[in-house]
Amino acid sequence: MCGILGVVARTPVNQLLYDGLLVLQHRGQDAAGIATSQGQTFHMHKGGGLVRDVFHTRNMRALPGNMGIAHCRYPTAGSASSAAESQPFYVNSPFGIVLGHNGNLTNSESLKQEMFRQDLRHINTNSDSEVLLNVLAHELQEASTNYKLDPQIIFTAVANVHRRCRGAYAVVAMIAGYGLLAFRDPYGIRPLVIGRVDTGKGYEYLVASESVALDTLGFQIVRDVAPGEAVFIDEEGNFFCRQCALKTSLNPCIFEYVYLARPDSLIDGVSVYETRLHMGEQLAAKIRAQYAHLDIDVVIPIPDSSRPSAMQLALSLGLSYREGFVKNRYIGRTFIMPGQRERKKSVRQKLNAVAMEFKGKNVLLVDDSIVRGTTSQEIVMMARESGANRVFFASAAPPVRYPNVYGIDMPTRQELIANGRSSDEIGREIGADALIYQDLDALKAAVREANPRLTEFETSCFDGKYITGDVTREYLDSVENHRNCAREGSSEDAESTQLDLGLVETDQA
Repeated sequence: MCGILGVVARTPVNQLLYDGLLVLQHRGQDAAGIATSQGQTFHMHKGGGLVRDVFHTRNMRALPGNMGIAHCRYPTAGSASSAAESQPFYVNSPFGIVLGHNGNLTNSESLKQEMFRQDLRHINTNSDSEVLLNVLAHELQEASTNYKLDPQIIFTAVANVHRRCRGAYAVVAMIAGYGLLAFRDPYGIRPLVIGRVDTGKGYEYLVASESVALDTLGFQIVRDVAPGEAVFIDEEGNFFCRQCALKTSLNPCIFEYVYLARPDSLIDGVSVYETRLHMGEQLAAKIRAQYAHLDIDVVIPIPDSSRPSAMQLALSLGLSYREGFVKNRYIGRTFIMPGQRERKKSVRQKLNAVAMEFKGKNVLLVDDSIVRGTTSQEIVMMARESGANRVFFASAAPPVRYPNVYGIDMPTRQELIANGRSSDEIGREIGADALIYQDLDALKAAVREANPRLTEFETSCFDGKYITGDVTREYLDSVENHRNCAREGSSEDAESTQLDLGLVETDQA
């Protein structure tokens, strides 16, 4: 999961891109970067950490130009948390291109070999985004005549990118001297939306991962980028688009609606907030039908993503709704935390219980999902320590049993608490008196209720069905082996890394 932005304006865009990244910070807290274009010159600054820590006044002054892209990142499947892999990436041949990418290529290793042996291009990091950039650069070279580009040539190159690349990708890129390019994979897994504003002297355009960035920056939503579609906006603000894939279908990642996206966003014509209300209604229907024997006194959400679902559940069942946990907003998302000890510690730092809401009551805790189970286990324990009589737990999402390989860095199969366990076994593992999971069909219905035109979704983390058709057991094993090796290497090198960092002065961030 990453956040991407691309803008073509008539005034400097550095502040606009910075503000947009702040709005999309929830999509990636590992690294951030901005690249702007002034004539045929790119200006770029990027580094590890939160947006506010990466960019300072001196960095913003060094980002002139009326066109730019921006990216906030956390590592995807099998990748490292490394400043070298922060985005945007840059390549200078045959055209100057900078690129930011949200998603994950499932055939990046084979593409890397093709780049080296056939296309004579060198990939310097483990990032699939650098692979994607070089595939795009090569296809632009192949499609161009005398190294000249126009929108149709660019779209031909994107069509060849679709032909070669597998997986999920929403992309923004700048081509020096030409303009801004954005495109989305043929399955439409990761989101990308177009906005514009009329300045009176012409339109300014913005593409972003979520519509909330458009709202905040004063752009009107035009539409989502269609699966397989490419959009090109030249430096004068002229807009071009074309369908570049032979076969397309819209399969948005359903976990965006469950957890990843901000509730005030629209993704593929669907209000994220509305879907979460419907998730609560679906959960209430299941409780009414199968768990009516539970004597629930109060419904308490786990802040923040589960609030709409919990409120609607309580309303549907005629139960009291209370805020029982106070959240420290300066702690990052816990399923991103690298180690078990860090995750357990961060839960207690992140949430604190309001004891009066638990004492002597049978409480139903509602969370958006359960991944490793570490957070859920600690929260159930906190509820009991605060005096709860009985603790029931409801998940607005089905059991997460499989890894996500399309841009969400979920744990290995062995680390997923639902892998190989029944709901009752999971309930005992987290210490709950009862555990209620949303059914997958009910989750799909909750999203479709907000937009009936959505018929299919990417749901691999729940059902193990990978829609690109190229994810095998061997592929999952290789990703997990890579993760385990990276984890062991990082723990062995932790002390020396800390010492090295103390000796290096850098203006990177």
